[in-house]
Amino acid sequence: MYEFLISTSIVALAEMGDKTQLLALLLAARFRKPVPILIAILLATTINHGISAVFGQWITTVLSPEILIWILALGFIGMAIWMLIPDELGDETESINKWQRFGVFGATFILFFLAEIGDKTQIATVALAARFDSVFWVMCGTTVGMMLANAPAVFIGNKLADKLPISLIHKIGAAIFLVVGISTLVQHYYFA
Repeated sequence: MYEFLISTSIVALAEMGDKTQLLALLLAARFRKPVPILIAILLATTINHGISAVFGQWITTVLSPEILIWILALGFIGMAIWMLIPDELGDETESINKWQRFGVFGATFILFFLAEIGDKTQIATVALAARFDSVFWVMCGTTVGMMLANAPAVFIGNKLADKLPISLIHKIGAAIFLVVGISTLVQHYYFA
């Protein structure tokens, strides 16, 4: 359960102001159909983070524990720095128009799945799965974290987006990534 709670909180904070959250806002404003948008985001995230978690767990079988600890620790610390760099969403109108022929659900699923590839939250999922023993709880936690950040974005839309303290949220998320990175090293070298 610890894996689930850490995964949920890290990804929920990492997603705040992220390009996929901005995409969710854009899709909600464009289609104005929150239920199919949310279902598509849930499915795209579950598949994407499921694959990422399996990959993260696989990495533990091919790298030595010593190398893996350093990669994980430096990865989490790198994510802390990345959290402080705001994301921007390019002009996605063309992409939405391209995929609109698949309907609200199809366009949202495709765009969200593609936008999540190489995103902070996907990389965090790989790192969390390598750090913890449970692919299932990490995948569930990161998916719930994504939904916690994106569901309000879809329902509220742009109305409150400007009122959220995104900078503060990013700093809190960065601090959590930093703590997890440092604790990975401390736990390995002092408590192993």
